[in-house]
Amino acid sequence: MKLNAFLLDEWLEQHESRARYNLGASTGPPWTIRELAALMSDEERDRFYDTPLTYCPGYGHESLRSEIAAMMGVSMDEILVVTGASEALHTLFFLAAGTDANVIVPKPCFPPFVDIPLSFGLEVRGYELRHEDGFQVDIDAVRALCDDNTKLILVNSPHNPTGATLREADWRELQELATSRGIQLVSDEVYHPIYHDGDRRSAAAVIGCTTVGDFSKAFCVPGLRLGYVYEPDPGKLRDYWNVRAHFTISNNMPGELLGEVAVRHRERIFDRARTLVRENLRLVEELFRDHEDVFDWVPPSGGLTVFPRLRAGESARPFCEASAADGVVLVPGDCFGYPEHFRLGLGACPDGFDAAVRILAGVVARRAVP
Repeated sequence: MKLNAFLLDEWLEQHESRARYNLGASTGPPWTIRELAALMSDEERDRFYDTPLTYCPGYGHESLRSEIAAMMGVSMDEILVVTGASEALHTLFFLAAGTDANVIVPKPCFPPFVDIPLSFGLEVRGYELRHEDGFQVDIDAVRALCDDNTKLILVNSPHNPTGATLREADWRELQELATSRGIQLVSDEVYHPIYHDGDRRSAAAVIGCTTVGDFSKAFCVPGLRLGYVYEPDPGKLRDYWNVRAHFTISNNMPGELLGEVAVRHRERIFDRARTLVRENLRLVEELFRDHEDVFDWVPPSGGLTVFPRLRAGESARPFCEASAADGVVLVPGDCFGYPEHFRLGLGACPDGFDAAVRILAGVVARRAVP
């Protein structure tokens, strides 16, 4: 087994620590342990400090699962807490693997959506989210990719890196397709409920499909390394538990306790992210409007990232390299297989975003882009 180079994280590993402004990350404004602790009641604080550092229950603590279930409007018995959304997706792809099996994923996408199933011997089929179509899912294109060996259709909404979202009608059509073909439909909604043009319901509430969330994106606490899966099929949930028992056994105790605090105070966390992203999105709109001869973009309807492109159609890597040299990290689109694009994060830089945008304008003025 050999994994492809993780170009996205290679780029971020090289540039994030040295940059003054991080507009490359896909997360939101980070919370500190002190800030989360300040939200605790006295009872929660005592529990946090007095709980023995033993293994967590394999499904996650009931108190945390209860909070997640209440947030999603489902039963606690349908929730499994895992080590980030990454472990959830590893588990789903692992279970989908088999002779001649294939999975269907969006393009562009978070690179492990492709590389992990490939490493398990799965064929990966991609449905393209086109700039010209506002990065919307073409359900007929998804249907054309399905056959008797298709095990899983993955949808990411809000989408990383484009910020596109699905409508409820699209979800229902996808569910009808998946059900009619006996295919598992999986919603990766780690950016839910961060939306810019009106609220959306979770796919768990709309159609009850397998739904993956985490604490890294909308919850803005990636250091907790927590994720969760909603699964209405008890047999499948038991299979997930068995796989994670082999992979990681359980989560870390302090992380689960802090995760409970984050879920209980989620609206405060989400509102901070929404407020910051709203202002930063305005600044980005101004940048692209002022340089519309250089940039072309689809405004995002959700999430914490945008995926503009260079109108000249040339690689955005030189622009990203010039920006990084001036202290602003972006992510070149070739990390996603779309070289004329670049990813810009709206939430991970809570201070100085306006200064970062001015630097980007200066890079453009120096003709560092075609």
